[in-house]
Amino acid sequence: MLNVIGLMSGTSLDGVDAAVIRTDGERIDAFGPDISLPYPAPLRQRARRILDRAPDLPPDDPELGAVEHALTLHHVDAVRRLQAVAPDIDLIGFHGQTILHAPDRYRTWQIGDAVLLSRATGLAVIHDFRSADVAAGGEGAPLVPWFHAALLHDVTGPVAVLNIGGVANITLIDADRTIHACDTGPGNALLDDWALRHTGTACDVDGKLAAMGTVNHALLEQMLADPYFARPAPKSLDRQTFATALERVSVCTPADGAATLATFTVEAVRRTPLPVRPMRWYVCGGGRHNPVLMHGLRVALGVPVEPVDQLGWNGDALEAQCFAFLAVRSLRGLPLSAPTVTGGPHALSGGRLTCAGLMPVPSWIWKAGSIEQATPVRR
Repeated sequence: MLNVIGLMSGTSLDGVDAAVIRTDGERIDAFGPDISLPYPAPLRQRARRILDRAPDLPPDDPELGAVEHALTLHHVDAVRRLQAVAPDIDLIGFHGQTILHAPDRYRTWQIGDAVLLSRATGLAVIHDFRSADVAAGGEGAPLVPWFHAALLHDVTGPVAVLNIGGVANITLIDADRTIHACDTGPGNALLDDWALRHTGTACDVDGKLAAMGTVNHALLEQMLADPYFARPAPKSLDRQTFATALERVSVCTPADGAATLATFTVEAVRRTPLPVRPMRWYVCGGGRHNPVLMHGLRVALGVPVEPVDQLGWNGDALEAQCFAFLAVRSLRGLPLSAPTVTGGPHALSGGRLTCAGLMPVPSWIWKAGSIEQATPVRR
C-alpha cells in the first residue's frame, strides 16, 4: 500500500482538487485529507482562452507555456498544503488540465509540468494517463470507472455513478461486475458559461437561474439531434463539443436559456444507450449541488438518484482520489482502460513516471509489480 496524493483540475476550470488515499491500485485502505484551491479569476480566464485556442495552438506558444507554468505552481501549492498535514506521501497522481480531447484524431492534450511538480515537491509523479489508450484507438476517457468500481465492490448491480463536471460521464457496474462507461454529454460547462455571461457568476448557484425559466423544447430537440447521441458507447467528448448550443439558446431569456441547458444535460443522460437499466444512480461532481439537475434526473430516470455522499463518499474529492488510485495502477502496470470502458482494443495500462525530485529513485518504484511486499522509502 502507498500513500498517494491525487490531483485533478477539471474541465470546469474552477481550480485544483487534491486528496490523499492509501491504496495498492486495487483496494482503498484509507482516505486522508483533501483540499480544493480555486484558481484566481485572471488565471481561470487565461486558461479558458488557451482552451478556446487549443485546436490550432502550437506547442511552443508563449502564453501556453506561461499558463502551464502558473497552473503547475497552483498544483505545487496544493501538494505542499497536504504534505503539511500528511507528511508520509510516496507518490503523486497528476492529471493536468485538459485543453483538447479529440480521440477521433488520436489526440488528447493535458497541460502541466510534471518535472516542475516533482522537483518542487520532492515526490515521484505519475502523469499522462490518457495518451496510451488514445494511441491504441480508444477514447482515453472516462478513466474514473476503475475507482468507482473499487468503491462499489460490495454494492449489488446494476448501479450507475454519474459524474457531472464540465462534461458528464457514467460508470455502470452490471450485475456480473462488468464495467461499462462513456461520456453522456454536457455537464456543467454550458450552464456555467451561460451563467457567467448573464450573471457575472461562474456557475448557476443552487440552480436559481434555471429554476426561474421555461424549457424551450424546440431548441432542446435540435441540440439532442447531434450525431454524438446516436453513437453507441463507449464514447467521449471535448468540453467544447457542444459550444454552439450557447448560440442556439441566445434567443432565450437568461432564465429560459439556463432551464433549457440544464434539461439538455439531463436528457443526454436519459438517452444514453446502456446495456441494462440501472436500479439506482449516484451522482458526483459539482452538478450534484444543483437542485434543478438533481430533480430533473430523478424525474427523467424514474429510479432513485442520490448524491454519492449518501454512500459516505466525498463527492467533492472523488476525482482527485481517483487519480491517486490510478497512479498506483499505472505504477503496477494494471489496466487503466478496457473495451467496455474506453473502447480500446484490449485492457491497457498507461501513465508516465517522472522522478525529477528523487535522487536516488526509491527502491519501491522498481518493485512496483509487488507493492504489497515492497517497503516504501520515506524521505
